[in-house]
Amino acid sequence: MSEKSSNSSGSDEDVDPESGHLVELGGVLSKWTNYIHGWQNRWVVLKNNTLSYYKSEDEREYGCRGSLCLSKAFITPHEFDECRIDISVNDSVWYLRAEDPEHRLQWIDSIELHKAESGYGSESSLRRHGSMLSLTSAASGISATSTSSFKGHSLREKLAEMETFRDILCRQVDTLQKYFDGCADGVSKDEFQRDRVVEEDEDDFPTSTRPNGDCLHNNNGSKEKLFLPASPKGVNGIDFKGEAITFKATTAGILSTLSHCIELMVKREDSWQKRLDKPSLHLGADLLKYDSQRWIPLQTCSRFFTELEKRRRVEDAYKSALSELKKKSHYGGPDYEEGPNSLINEDEFFDAVEAALDRQDKMEEQCQSEKVRIPRLTPVPPGDSYSIIGTHRFAKQVEDMVQNHMTYSLQDMGGDANWQLVVEEGEMKVYRREVEENGIVLDPLKATHAVKGVTGHELCHYFWDTDVRNDWETTIENFNVVETLSDNAVIVYQTHKRVWPASQRDVLYLSAIRKILATNENDPDTWLVCNFSVDHDNAQPTNRCVRAKINVAMICQTLVSPPEGNKEISRDNVLCKITYVANVNPGGWAPASVLRAVAKREYPKFLKRFTGYVQEKTSGKPILF
Repeated sequence: MSEKSSNSSGSDEDVDPESGHLVELGGVLSKWTNYIHGWQNRWVVLKNNTLSYYKSEDEREYGCRGSLCLSKAFITPHEFDECRIDISVNDSVWYLRAEDPEHRLQWIDSIELHKAESGYGSESSLRRHGSMLSLTSAASGISATSTSSFKGHSLREKLAEMETFRDILCRQVDTLQKYFDGCADGVSKDEFQRDRVVEEDEDDFPTSTRPNGDCLHNNNGSKEKLFLPASPKGVNGIDFKGEAITFKATTAGILSTLSHCIELMVKREDSWQKRLDKPSLHLGADLLKYDSQRWIPLQTCSRFFTELEKRRRVEDAYKSALSELKKKSHYGGPDYEEGPNSLINEDEFFDAVEAALDRQDKMEEQCQSEKVRIPRLTPVPPGDSYSIIGTHRFAKQVEDMVQNHMTYSLQDMGGDANWQLVVEEGEMKVYRREVEENGIVLDPLKATHAVKGVTGHELCHYFWDTDVRNDWETTIENFNVVETLSDNAVIVYQTHKRVWPASQRDVLYLSAIRKILATNENDPDTWLVCNFSVDHDNAQPTNRCVRAKINVAMICQTLVSPPEGNKEISRDNVLCKITYVANVNPGGWAPASVLRAVAKREYPKFLKRFTGYVQEKTSGKPILF
């Protein structure tokens, strides 16, 4: 069977003209897997009225991961998402997304065509069993299966099926009529040609007549020609013109009767539907005439109608409950994830995010208790190499970011009414300034902390070094260095773990570490790491994640208290003052209350986790200023 790519259209070309079969359609679609992994690319194949999917095209030989029979499937283009198709069979629902609206339309057309051709008595099924199927055998097949096939189907479905058969029969009648007319014309031509040959032969050859009336022409006794007698009934005694006229009249009567039956059945169904919708009028009239001439008391009728009303209310409640149950059965699907048309309300969104974060915390605690840290040889380079301004294409942008953070990020927030203290835990304080733009929360956050026993150089090194990122960062699913610009600047792409129902986020940013040169001898030893969003050809945004924009800086200042007597400086004499600022545009459509609650919860945890990791890594090691 031939195969089509996913950019083909569902038209008449989907049918193989030689075999009459529908051609196979295959291509990449995004399929909703679950609320943890979200949308994933899958190789989808449409073949023989079945929709199957594989993890990739290369894995087709290992078998499909799932399939749907399209005979009873409902194909629903999404109301808001122009690339999405929902295909449901009973309780099973596939959520699929095409590359663009055009590809979605092509898939819908092809799926609908396969579904239509799979129906009972479809034209293609008749064609596959032979184009010259006689009306007698077709009628016997229909009568043999009509009773059993009617079970489980509504009258509307059977009427639609009858209309399909009527259309097919009309086309077959036209075809057969042309065939009969052609046969009749052919017989007339044969008779005319034979008469001409007979007349010519009578002039040139002696003839003899056999008893049965056939003419035998001999040429020196070596050659014979045998002709049928001239008869208006044609070959085998069949009058083709007469049969054609009779067949046309008969089939016209059948079609007329069938159309009349369909019309009567439709009217009959409409009549019964009206009775079902308004039972009080019809049933009330019947009750009043019940038991010959005996009339039922009005009070009894009133009770009856009251019971009918109760029954109707119960049925409505049942239908409503069933509808809600179906919605709940697909809870966790793409309609409940973050988006402008999400079915989940703000309170439910908040509760779901809280529950997901709690689960992640428990999993992280369990992993930490079971994990044995593998010592990593991550020597901290000397500070001189980090004080040099780079010459790469982002050098000026990095320098501007560094100067901006050193000017504004270290300013004291005392007396500024715009900053709100949202968290205070020991030496740690977290401030927030509420800012929204076009409905998106852009709250700047600022945290201050003081950590004993580590220097600013050590803290900034471990915050910047990608080799140890996964040792302390628990919110990242994966990351990679897209480009190394210099010894102290890299471009990093990372995706964060998804917290359902929020969409998964990714971020592409430039990360630079810098030692700030002191302007006078009293300035503390200061280090800075700044991370800010950039664009790169090797990490373009995708439909799988919402691209967040960040501008983050960690500024660490080392304070040293003089040791007692002639003792050497130890880690007990070292204190690092941390200032952490974050400006994040999360993108997407998450509710403002959820974003603010998550930020309030996660930023303090991040600072404590990171500083604890650095204290553990540097414990017992020489101090690096």
